Amino acid sequence: MSRPLSLHVELRRQVTRPRTRWTFLVLLGLPLIVVAAFALGDDGGEGQSFSDLATTGAANFTVFMLLITAELLILILAALFVGDPVPAEASWSSLRYLLTAPVPRARLLTSKLLVGLGLTALAVLTLLLWVLLVGGVFYGGDSLSLSAGGSLGWGEVVPRLAVGAGYVFVAQLPFAAVAFWMGVRTDAPLAAVGVAVFAAIVSSILDALSALGDYRRALPNHYSREWIGLFTQDPDYAALLPGVLWALLYATIFIALGYGHFARKDVLS
Repeated sequence: MSRPLSLHVELRRQVTRPRTRWTFLVLLGLPLIVVAAFALGDDGGEGQSFSDLATTGAANFTVFMLLITAELLILILAALFVGDPVPAEASWSSLRYLLTAPVPRARLLTSKLLVGLGLTALAVLTLLLWVLLVGGVFYGGDSLSLSAGGSLGWGEVVPRLAVGAGYVFVAQLPFAAVAFWMGVRTDAPLAAVGVAVFAAIVSSILDALSALGDYRRALPNHYSREWIGLFTQDPDYAALLPGVLWALLYATIFIALGYGHFARKDVLS
């Protein structure tokens, strides 16, 4: 028999929700839509941008898809999976009954947080593997063509794709944490997701203001595209470290705020 509010129970609850199934269906459908768009569009471009090289093989298609999904789609998924569970329970008027179980509130939050982060990581992994498969079927398995010229073999591409996908996941943690914090303060799931997306938009706008100078380095998504540098002849893995550290700092702060607020919250629904 499963313990109340255990990870196994929470995982089963979240996986069986329609929003989870629809989310993964969207992930599976998006690469096919992009392939169709390339097929319908003008394929005469001969530039060296990520878009121009996307159809040269599975590796380039995967890098391109990771680039166009990292800062919006994956952000929304992270905010949804991490920020939605608590307000969803409140909106269903079931949160109060969950808390009547002889389980600390911290366990409830921890189970929902870990499952949300796990689903986000699974979504990134699913997208990566599915895009590789779709790219291989439609564009072949050629090595990665670099925008600066030259190419990388699969032996170099695969570990860099793994690191890049991991970095994309970590880069979304600040906004997932904002959604988590907002989620324990509201009964509206869309509010939690909306605030996280709004925070990302504001951060992006501020990051574009050169007048802020080095202050922009402290913005949560200032380093969000550092992973692109992995796909060069001489990648600098150390350049990823500031982005990872800032992401973990923001995530820690907002997750702690969420725990602190929920511990004192008067749950009425």
